[in-house]
Amino acid sequence: MAKPIALVTGGGIGIGSAISSKFLDNGYRVIVTDILKPEGRAVAKRLNKRGDAEFYFMDVTDTENVNSVISAVTKKYRKSIDVIINNAGIAKTMPIETLRDDQWDWVHETDLKGMMRVVRAAAPDMQQRKRGSIICISSIAGYKVGWTEHVPYCAAKSAIVGFVKGLAIELASYNIRVNGIAPGIITTAQTLDPKHSLGPKGLKDIASSIPLGRVGKPEEIANVATFLASDNASYVSGQIITVDGGFTSAL
Repeated sequence: MAKPIALVTGGGIGIGSAISSKFLDNGYRVIVTDILKPEGRAVAKRLNKRGDAEFYFMDVTDTENVNSVISAVTKKYRKSIDVIINNAGIAKTMPIETLRDDQWDWVHETDLKGMMRVVRAAAPDMQQRKRGSIICISSIAGYKVGWTEHVPYCAAKSAIVGFVKGLAIELASYNIRVNGIAPGIITTAQTLDPKHSLGPKGLKDIASSIPLGRVGKPEEIANVATFLASDNASYVSGQIITVDGGFTSAL
C-alpha cells in the first residue's frame, strides 16, 4: 500500500521542520518545501535516514512555482496529496508610521495568499479522490491577541481563520477536512530574533506569564498537526486549535 503524502510548506526550519519530522514518524512520505534551499534539503536528508522524504524549492508567493511543485508531486506518485500543512510565513517588525504598501503586500502574499495558492493547486486531485486534510498555521497574534509593530502579520494570521472556515465548508462534501492551529509563544528561530520578535531575553521573561510556566516547543505544534490529520480527528473541521500553554486564557 502506498504511503500517504504530507506536504509541508516552510518545512526547513522551526515549526515546519518539527511537523515534517512528526509526520514522517507517523508513516507519511514527507514533501519538505521551503524557499530556504540549504535548510530544506538538510531536513529532507536527515529524515531520509529513517523514512521517505524529499525537498522541493517552493516560493509560496509564486503561483507558477507552486503549481509546478504540486503537479510534480502528484505525477511522480500518481496520487493526490493526502495532507497539506500550510506553515510558510514571515513576521517582521513594521511600525505603522513607516509601513509601506509593498511591505504589507509581501506579508500577505506570503502568510495568507500563499496558503490559497497551495490549496488551489492541490484541491482538484483531493476532491477527485474525496479524501484529505488541510492544516493552516495561524497564530495567537491576530486570532487572540495583538502584537505591536506587527499589524500586517496580525491581519494575515487573523484572515487565516476566515480562510479555514470558508474552505472547510466548501470542501466538506468531498470529505476534505480543513483546520487551523494558532501557536502561542514557541521557541523558534523567528521568536529568538530580537529585532523582529522577542529574542532570548524576551522569551525567558515571558515564560512566567504562561500558566504552564514555560515557552512551547515546535514539536508540541507538530503533535497537534498530526492529530488533526489523523482519523482520530475525523469529525473535526473548520476549527482553530490554540496551542499556547494557557497563555491567552490567563489574559
